[in-house]
Parts: sequence; C-alpha cells; structure tokens
Amino acid sequence: MVKAGVVGGSFFEVMGLRPVLGRLLNAADDGPRAGSAIVLTYRFWTSALNHDPGVVGRAIRLGPRPSTIVGVLEPAIPYPADTEVIANMVSSSHHLDATMQTDRTHRMTELFGRLAPDATLEDARAELNAVHDAMMRAHPEAYGSRDTAQVRVTKLRDQIAAPARTILLVLLAAAAVVFVIACSNVANLILARSVRRQGELAIRAALGAGRGALRRTLLAESLVLCGAGALLGLVLADPFVSIVARFAARFSVRAVDVSVDPSVLWVSAGLAVAAAILLAFVPRLPSSERSSGLGLTSSSVRLTPSTNRRLRVFATVQIAFSFVLLAAAGMLMKTLVALETAHTGIDLRHVVVFDIPPASLTPADRATASFYDETTRRVRQLPGVDAVALGMFVPWRDLGIFGAGLAYRGENQTIPPGGDTPRARMRVVAANFFATLGVPILEGRDFNANDRAHEPFVVVVSETVARRAFPKGAAVNRRLVWKDPVSNADISTRIIGVVRDLDDENVVPGPAPTIYLAVPQIGFASRLFVHASGDPSALVPQVTRTIRQLSADQAVARPATLEAVRAEVLSPERLNTFVVSGFAGIALLIAVVGVSGVLAFSVSARTREFGIRLAVGSAPRQLLTRVVSEGVAIAAIGTAAGAGVGLIAARAAARLFERVDTPDALPILAAATVLIVAAAVASLLPAGRAAGVDVIQALRSE
Repeated sequence: MVKAGVVGGSFFEVMGLRPVLGRLLNAADDGPRAGSAIVLTYRFWTSALNHDPGVVGRAIRLGPRPSTIVGVLEPAIPYPADTEVIANMVSSSHHLDATMQTDRTHRMTELFGRLAPDATLEDARAELNAVHDAMMRAHPEAYGSRDTAQVRVTKLRDQIAAPARTILLVLLAAAAVVFVIACSNVANLILARSVRRQGELAIRAALGAGRGALRRTLLAESLVLCGAGALLGLVLADPFVSIVARFAARFSVRAVDVSVDPSVLWVSAGLAVAAAILLAFVPRLPSSERSSGLGLTSSSVRLTPSTNRRLRVFATVQIAFSFVLLAAAGMLMKTLVALETAHTGIDLRHVVVFDIPPASLTPADRATASFYDETTRRVRQLPGVDAVALGMFVPWRDLGIFGAGLAYRGENQTIPPGGDTPRARMRVVAANFFATLGVPILEGRDFNANDRAHEPFVVVVSETVARRAFPKGAAVNRRLVWKDPVSNADISTRIIGVVRDLDDENVVPGPAPTIYLAVPQIGFASRLFVHASGDPSALVPQVTRTIRQLSADQAVARPATLEAVRAEVLSPERLNTFVVSGFAGIALLIAVVGVSGVLAFSVSARTREFGIRLAVGSAPRQLLTRVVSEGVAIAAIGTAAGAGVGLIAARAAARLFERVDTPDALPILAAATVLIVAAAVASLLPAGRAAGVDVIQALRSE
C-alpha cells in the first residue's frame, strides 16, 4: 500500500516540475478515455525501486485498475501530500463518477494556479471570489441563499510551511534564550578571569600598552574561545539538524529536506564574532596613569563593588531566562499529562485496528461486501478474539477525512431564519461496533442483520444529537432529517439507538454530535476493529494471515492498538515537550554553574574577610548560611525578572500565534522552586569553602 496523489494533466506544468526519467502527466492524460498513468516520486523510485532505470513503461496494477508508469519526478517537495506515486484523474473511479462531475456542492478538489507577472495574491483572491460569487448567483438551484461556500486562496509556500512555522519559531526562540544564557555565563567567566589578571593588565598598561591594545588582546582571546565553540557546534550541527528535521516533518513535508547549508555557517560565524566582541568589552581595563604600585605587585584578588555587581547581574540574567524555558517546559509537560490521562470512553488497550483498503478488490459492490462480511466472520472465530466490527474512521488518526459533517434537524424541528444549522459528524459502522470499542448504548438498539441495503434508512445517534434534535422527549423511533453531502438532498431516517458521545477527533473529549450510519446501507467500511481478550498485538499476524487467505493481494496496513494510535497522535506534543525540556535542562545546568561560579569567585576574593569574621567570633554555620542566602537571593531576583520577561513574551506570542494560553500557576511555581533549590544546592560548595576558611592562613594572605 503506497500513498498516491491524483492530479490533473496541467499540475506539473503549473508547478514548474520536470522528470528525471520518462515524462510527466499532461493534457493527454485527462478525460475518461485516457489510460491510467502514474508518475513515481524521486524518493519512492530511489528507496523502493533502487534507481531502476527500466521502470518507465512498466505496467502495474493500481488497485483493480491496470496502470502504466510514465516517468519519475525530479527531487521535489512531496505535495499535495507526502505522496509516493502521483496518478491522473482516470486512475480514481471516484473522481470520474457522476457526482464529482456534475454536482456543484460536492467539493473535494484543490486548484493550483501560477500568478501572472506583477499580480498579487490579493488580486487573485478578488478575481476568484468574484467568479465564485457569479457562479453562485447563476445557479440558485444548487446554492441556497444561506449557503456559506467560499473559495480560500493562499500561497503554496504558506500552506506547506504554516504547520511548522510556529514550532520552528519556538525552537528558534529557545535557541536564542540558551545563547543569551551561555553568553552571560562566559561573560561571568571572563569577568572573573580579568579580575584575577588585574596585576598582569596593570603591568601591561604601565609598560605603555594603551586601552586599544589591551582591548585587542582580550578580543583575540574571546575570538579564540568563541571560534572554538562555533567549530564544535558546526561538527554537532549535522546530526542534530537531522533529528530536528524528523521532528518538524510531522508538521510540514518540507522539513525532510532541511540541511545545514552555507547560510547557517555564515550565521554561526556572525554569532561567534558578535559574542566575541561583546565579551571582549565586558572587563574594565586599567590605564597606565592609574596603575599603582600596589596593583603592580599584589597577587591577591580584589573584588570591587562594581565588578561584584556585574557578576551578579550576569548570573541573574541566566536565572531569568532559564526560568522562562523551565516554565514553558512545565506548561508543555502539564498539557501532555492532561492529554495522556484524559478518559476517552474507549477500551484503548484491548482494541486493535487494521486498515483494509478496498482498492485491491474487484469494484463490484456485492463482491466487496461479501469479502468484508467473510473477513469479519473468520476473524471473530480466532482464539483470543472477543468482538469484531467494521468502521470507516480510526479515532484520532483519520481526522478530517469526512469534512464538515452532516447538517441535521429533528422531524418537527425548524431552523429560524439566520440561525445556524446544527452539524454532526458522520460515521459509517457495522453491527457490534459499539460493543467492540466499549461504548455503551443508552437507549434503543445497535445495528443488526436486518439493517440491510434497500431497506429504509436507520441511524444511531450520539446523546448530544438526540438532546439537540429532541430536547423534550426520547429520540428512539423518531425521525431525523439530515442533508446528504453528495446529493444535497434531505434524507429522513429513523433513529434506532442513542449511544454515549464518542469524541474520536479530540484526545481530550468534548461534546461530540455524531450520526452513525449502517455499513450495508451506505457501502463497505475498510477499518477492521478487533477486541482481544488478551494481548492484542499477538492477534496481528493471525488476523493478517486470515485476510490474506481470502485475498492474497489484499493490503493489510497500519495495524495498531487504539492506545498506540493515540500515542502516535500525541507524538508532536511529546516531542515538543522533550525538545523544550532539553533546552530548559541545558539552560538550568548553565545557570546553576554560573551561580556556583559567581559565589565561588566571591568566596575566593573574600577569604580575608571571612577569616576576620571567624576570628572575631562568627560561627562557620553563619558564613555557610550567608553564602547560600546570597545564591538564593540571586535566584529569587532572577526568577522575578524571568516572570516579567515571560509575561511580556506570552503577550507578544498571543498577538502572533493562535491558541497561546496564559501560563498556569503550577508550572510557574514549579519552575521557580526548581531554580531556587538548584541555586541553593549550587551554593553549598562555595559556602562550605567559606565556612572552612583557615583563620591564620586567611589573615596572612596579604
């Protein structure tokens, strides 16, 4: 089973794509009399067919239809979806049926156009909307006065990149925050080192070195330091970029082509140079006029109030930005936990689902129905199987394939002028579907063998539909009127049962108005649900073997428990949490090292002070508490500053992106607690050194 796209003959010309073998589809491949033709994507040709040069002209069977490979596409963005082969319209019988050809309201097509020279997207949008409005006015029999159909026009680039834009900007912001934290940490190290080098710098100044010469010396040192870091980053870039590309590919098909190119190298070099220049101007320089004999001869470390203040400011900056990342990671983690622990109302662990697409079967409806009936019967007889049912929708995985749903109303219900027609999801299921998934029937009955084709339509509805359509009475055996999305005709059906709402689109369930139609009355259903009494994964080979015994060429695809399906759907949230937590962990580590380094340097510079305090009667415990409290104070001030920065960032993000929530109290408190505790722990080592100062050695140190 391969992913296929269906396009018109002008698609490749509009896209500006070329073949590497054979030809691409053209106008001769359009129309019902054209032969079925397919083009292989470059990735599929190289990975599945090993660059086979003889594929052009080869006849294959695309489902039940014989097709011919006419060419191989050049390496390109896999669009309109992550396709492996691209076929012409005649390859899809659905695209040639009367409904698709003549019904004006049956919309399942995207149109691609190339903008004329000097034309803007707004010009094209205005033109297309004018044409569309004229069509609606010209055909009032198809479009009612309250019809809300419209044309959406967007650039292809935006449509492809939009899903990944937000997460990539978040990653960029997180990387920028870690860069600021790292620069602050290195600035602290350079500032501390420059204090220790006051004697050396004073000697250089006394010997005639000007401020420019001293600054160039520091710049050369910081360039070496930042250049070495940049080179190491470039070595690590390629493997890490491939990881990020696989991560982003869940949001945009373009991400698979992301790689490290020269622009990244120039950006890295620019950042390294910028950081080196900034870091070179962190230390204050002595001048030859102000160099004193004491400065030239003393080897002790002298920490001035201004230098001490700058050290603590850099440490506070690290804490502040670390708090922002930790709070963001906490919010994502809380959201992920809520999603994973949400009660879905389905037996996730014991239900395994199989995709059994009908394309490889004979197109005769009777043969297709017989195959699925026999499959259900044989699988039900397997040991370890409690229940089996067919459906057309795998919860969460098949999101959006049925469009906006069905407009419905109760038998005597009228929609007031200007009112919104209620809509419900449409699901096609077979008998025993609700029992297989563990969804209780609240009223009436399930579908059964009497609900066959050519019998009057019956439906099972969710409790939300029943309550909205019949607010003052029972729904069972009442008539429900819904609009057929294909023929646009009103269809009156009898309600035979009411089931609990099953939200199979949202992981956190909400109201889920749903109308369930019977498989025999609508057609086949290609998802097989099996409820296992034991380990459901053990049934996968048995079910696959059973289906292949009925049809050797039948595809049995994507077997998975519903628990695994939900985990797959949640993988973007899980990856978001993992990546941001990784950034937050790196930031926390750097910040903790920074706080510990500042306090350690402060302790070493204040050795004589601590010796005097101990000599006049201070207890070591007091010195220990004093140094730890200084570390906690740095963390507390940084946390408060980070909360302000985070609030400003959240408000700015809310203006740029949709669905940006205000941070909850729990992630904020957790991030603050982690930072303060980490700072306190990091302060213990320098605090222990302060408390363990030898009084005699301290007094003799100068």
